[in-house]
Amino acid sequence: DAESLHVRFADEAVCIGPAASSESYLNIPRIMAAVEITNSDAIHPGYGFLAENAGFAEICRQSGVKFIGPTPEMINKMGDKVTAKETMIKAGVPVVPGSDGLLKDVKQGIKIANSIGYPVILKATAGGGGKGMRIVTKDDEFEDAWHSARKEAKASFTNDGIYVEKYVEEPRHIEFQIIGDQHGNVIHLSERDCSIQRRHQKLVEESPSPFMTPELREEMGNAAVKAAGAIIGRVVSQLKQESVNVQDSIANLTAQVDETLG
Repeated sequence: DAESLHVRFADEAVCIGPAASSESYLNIPRIMAAVEITNSDAIHPGYGFLAENAGFAEICRQSGVKFIGPTPEMINKMGDKVTAKETMIKAGVPVVPGSDGLLKDVKQGIKIANSIGYPVILKATAGGGGKGMRIVTKDDEFEDAWHSARKEAKASFTNDGIYVEKYVEEPRHIEFQIIGDQHGNVIHLSERDCSIQRRHQKLVEESPSPFMTPELREEMGNAAVKAAGAIIGRVVSQLKQESVNVQDSIANLTAQVDETLG
C-alpha cells in the first residue's frame, strides 16, 4: 500500500514491513516501533488485523498509548466469535444453532452437523470479511472444507480455530448499530439491511430496511441493546430468517468498513 491514496495523503507515513500481513499489520513490535518513532499517543486500529486483539490493546495500555476502541476485557469477551457467542447465550440473546465452542476435529464437526441438519457453515473464530468460511452440504464435503477453512484462517488471522453453525439459507442480514459509553449507557441507532452480498461481502446497505416492521424493529433493537448490556460494543449483526425468528450471528467491536470516521 506504499502508493495507496491514504498513504499519499498522510502527513507522515512509516514503513512497518513487507506486504505479508504477518510481517507488517499483524506484527505488534513493528506497530509499536512506529508509535515510538512518530511519538504518537494514540492508535486507531480501524477494522481487521489487530483491531480486536486483546493482547495488542493491553500492550497499548501498558505502554501509555491510547487504544481507540474497546478495552482488553471487552475484547476478551467479544473479540473472537466463539467467546462472543457464549457471552450472548449467557445474556439470553437468541443465537444460531451450532457447536459449543471450537471444533476439535472433523469427526466432532460431522456429528454436530448431523444433529443440527445440513447445510452448515464452518467459520473462523477470529474471522471476518468472509475469510475462513466454508458451506458444507453433506458429510463427504466436511473434511476438505475443514482443512481449507483452517488454512485460510491461519493465513489471515494467525488463528485457525473453527466452529460450525447451521447455515441459514436465503436470510435477511440486518444490522443494528449500537453505541455505549464508559458509564454503561447503551442505545441502538436503528437498522441497516445488508442482505445484498457477494462472497459473504456486503455490496449495498439500505436504511431503513424494507423488510422491517415496527414490531420487528422493536424486538431486534431490544435484543441488540440486551446484547450490549453484557458487553459494551459497537455493532451487533443479526441474521433474520424468512420466519420472524431473530438469531444473533456476530458482534463486532470495531468501526465498520463502511462507517465514516469523524
